[in-house]
Amino acid sequence: MMGHLWGQTGRELVGVMISIAQILVSAAGIVTTATAFNALSDHSACTVVFALVSTILITLCSSVRTFSNLGWITWFGFVTFFLSVFVFTVAVSQTGRPAAAPQTGDFDLGWAPIAYPNFVVGMINAMNIFVSTCGSSMYLPVISEMRRPQDYRKACLLAGFIVGVMYLSFSLVMYRYCGIWLSVPAFGSAGPLFKKIAYGIALPGLVIGVGIYQHVAAKYAFVRLLRNSKHLQSNSLTHWSTWIGINVALGAMAFIVAEAVPILNYLLGLAAALCFAPFSLIFPGLLWMHDFKKFRSGSMDQKLKYALHMLVVLLGLYMAIGGM
Repeated sequence: MMGHLWGQTGRELVGVMISIAQILVSAAGIVTTATAFNALSDHSACTVVFALVSTILITLCSSVRTFSNLGWITWFGFVTFFLSVFVFTVAVSQTGRPAAAPQTGDFDLGWAPIAYPNFVVGMINAMNIFVSTCGSSMYLPVISEMRRPQDYRKACLLAGFIVGVMYLSFSLVMYRYCGIWLSVPAFGSAGPLFKKIAYGIALPGLVIGVGIYQHVAAKYAFVRLLRNSKHLQSNSLTHWSTWIGINVALGAMAFIVAEAVPILNYLLGLAAALCFAPFSLIFPGLLWMHDFKKFRSGSMDQKLKYALHMLVVLLGLYMAIGGM
């Protein structure tokens, strides 16, 4: 779509940003999955080993060729992850204090309607909230494989509503019982036993969910490389070697990033600043302003709408620059 504004340069820029976003999210998923393996294991295997195992599992999942074949797997992943979060949410409401809080004496949950962190802490937390709700760019590749593309809008609205309700309800309960002592990742807040239970249930969902992100990046690169070739649709050696090679390359890059920046908050914040802020705020605003450029000299109501879209674009620029 950005090709309407910037031509071939715009297409290439957005393509690169999509790939970077998926690699960063995959890296964050590798960190989380390795943490899950650490929590479930009582032996002293190096975290790098668990990260490598996580990378292999995620790459195997992402290598499934089409979304239609991923369908039943994604439902299984969603159910297991939902159950794990539900179990964890109930568990933190029943424990006396979060695992990260002082285990003796009084402690303060640190509730605050308005907090006053420094700029870096504030931006990291803002970006982490933002990245959890701005995955709409992930919906776009789905439309190409839908039997009825006309249902795309309804599917997006329903998915957004379900995700919004889940995030809001679970996060409010977690904040109520954990406050500032919420661990990263959050499952560590429920104590050793429930942390193992939650991670054990969530493990399939973690692998499958991250695999979908990597699958989207691989699909983009695959189509770009073989678009004008007969190998795009045929089950040839070139077709499969290209597809598997791209997935392995993306998995390797995500693994390297995960080991270079093994802090989940920073990885998600970087993905939000570099990619999701432009996808969610800057690019849609610019495209709307391009389609309705006559509003600049229209009625007062039209000028107001145009100005509000400019503010959205400026907010996106602020998040993109400040988040980095």
